[in-house]
This record gives sequence, C-alpha cells and structure tokens, in this order.
Amino acid sequence: MSDLIWLDEADPQFPDTNTALDDPNGLLAVGGALTVKSILKAYTKGIFPWFSENQPILWWSPSPRMILDPSDIHCSRSLRKLSRKKLFTITVDTAFEEVIDHCADIERPDQEGTWITEDMREAYVALYNKGYAHSIEAWQDSHLVGGLYGIALGGVFFGESMFSLVSGASKMAFATLAQQLKAWQFTLIDCQIHTPYLESFGAREVERSQFEERLSSALNGFQFSECENIQNDEHSFSKKSRWGAWTQTEYGFGDQFSS
Repeated sequence: MSDLIWLDEADPQFPDTNTALDDPNGLLAVGGALTVKSILKAYTKGIFPWFSENQPILWWSPSPRMILDPSDIHCSRSLRKLSRKKLFTITVDTAFEEVIDHCADIERPDQEGTWITEDMREAYVALYNKGYAHSIEAWQDSHLVGGLYGIALGGVFFGESMFSLVSGASKMAFATLAQQLKAWQFTLIDCQIHTPYLESFGAREVERSQFEERLSSALNGFQFSECENIQNDEHSFSKKSRWGAWTQTEYGFGDQFSS
C-alpha cells in the first residue's frame, strides 16, 4: 500500500481512477474518512469503500465493473412463478438498520468475516438518515427474511449488499426494486463486481471507461455540490420524497417481466 495515495480526512481528493491497481483489481486509495460527504463524493466518481476489520479505509474502482440497466433485467420463469405465489411482502425503507445488520451477519461461502464493519454501518445509517441510502425488505409472516440496501443518486442505484434467510426472498426484493427503478427512469444499477447471482438477472461486465460514461449520463446532472448542504433537513427530505412514492404492489413485481 506504500505506493497508494493516502487521503486527507478533512478534504479527501480522490486520484484519477485510471491509477487504480490491477492487483488487487481496482484498489485506488487509502485513508480518508467515512463521512456522508466523502462517500457521496466517491460514488459520483464511481469509487466505493470496501475493507475489513483492522484495515484502513480502502477505496476501489475495479475494472471490469458489473452493471445492470433496470430495463434489461431478466427474471426467470421460476422467479415469476414464485412471485405469483405471493409468499413475500415487499417494503421500502422500513427496516434499514435490520437489513444492514443481516447483510453483515449472514455467512457467505466465498468470504471470511464481514466488510460491513461498525464504522461502515454507522456511515451508511447516516446516509439513510439523510435520504441517500435505501433498503428494500422482504417479509414473511411479519419476519424480515430478505432484502438489500444501496445508495441512490440521480438515475443511479449503487447496490451494496443483500441477504436472504428464505429461498427467493432477496431475488423478489431485487426484482421489485428494478421494476420501480425502471418506472422512475433510472438507467443504471451499479453491481460493483461480478457474481453468478447478479449475472442471472442480466447484469454484465464493462470496462471502467464505459462504466464511467454510463455513470456520468445516469447521474442526470447530479453534482457533488448538491451534497454541500446535507445538514439541511429540507434537503434531506427532498431526497426521501421519491422513495416515499413507491408504487410496486404489496407482494412485489408480479408478472411484469418477460422471460
């Protein structure tokens, strides 16, 4: 890490993403702080924090990048059949902290421990309280059994993590989110890195330059300067207002996607 740029906590200046390492893929900078402003500034540049306990804050811009256009999502026949059974109730922004805690606690076969440290949890809860981070929840018999969370800026949803305690729960949450994002004319879901799970929904990998072009367009003119007044309650409310107008049905997306 000695060759990486260490960011100033008070005023992090992220380096050009083309300077990111090839190994490990996308590691760009170290340090800084997990403030709301720092994280939003990073996301507008296609950079995200990702590190484990006892590591410094690590900032990444991998190439290739996994992305999905909400209009291109593929929902399998089995998922559409599952949706018609109405096994899950899908909600938005009703249990953000529970969702992030489940994402942190769930065991994953390809991962030791969790990257959702207490500092990361506090940072994303702060983003939720300011109206930038959102959660989609799947419930069964009044129990939270699946969900995901991420950040919304302009016409981009930056997916962070998901969990499922019951088969199909996170898939229903994600598919419902994609349908709502499509209705709101979002044009990009940033999936960060490749997984077979996301690929099954139609997500694909693109080079960093192509991702950044798509990101710039999908931000719909959103500028980091819009974050300068994040302490203002009226500003925060405006970021939450659209998500309060969630229009999906109680049981999820239904049979609205083609195979």
